[in-house]
Amino acid sequence: MDQALDKAIKVFSERGFHASSISDLTQAMELASGSVYKAFKDKRAIFIAAFDRYKSVRNAQLDANISQGITGREQLEHALRFYANSAQGEQGILGCLVVSGTTELLTFDDEIALKLKLSLAASENMLKALILRGKEDGSIASTVNEEIVGTAILCMTQGMRVVGKTGRSSQEMQSVVDAALKMLG
Repeated sequence: MDQALDKAIKVFSERGFHASSISDLTQAMELASGSVYKAFKDKRAIFIAAFDRYKSVRNAQLDANISQGITGREQLEHALRFYANSAQGEQGILGCLVVSGTTELLTFDDEIALKLKLSLAASENMLKALILRGKEDGSIASTVNEEIVGTAILCMTQGMRVVGKTGRSSQEMQSVVDAALKMLG
């Protein structure tokens, strides 16, 4: 089922929820419509399962990237470079399920809205924690306000995912990371 959900993620990320039909999803998932309806009640249920799968995979990838750094600043830089790599080339054009879900569904579906808000809050808290870790280990200036800068960097990472849909280059996205790192002193 994970492989089928991975294919659904691609459809939802690329087209958004509303522009993705059940036909698009069944074709991409390589399942008969009867099998899809047996596993999922409707398109919304497919989206929720795909979103949960997306977050699980992306969080594991992000954690692996963060763990490559030793200091808080290095860990934050690895996280930011992960976002930058996701926002360029083919993956950037494909898009982000969190961003597309937020722009399309936040005001229309309370359950999905909660998932999206929790996802963004977790990302923001992770960024703030890495900044705080960097302040504690001396790799980030002690004068940096982790609350404000963490929120600013969250906005940058999500903005990179939006702008990445326009086909930005790796160099352009890495320049955004360099600018974000300058906020750390």
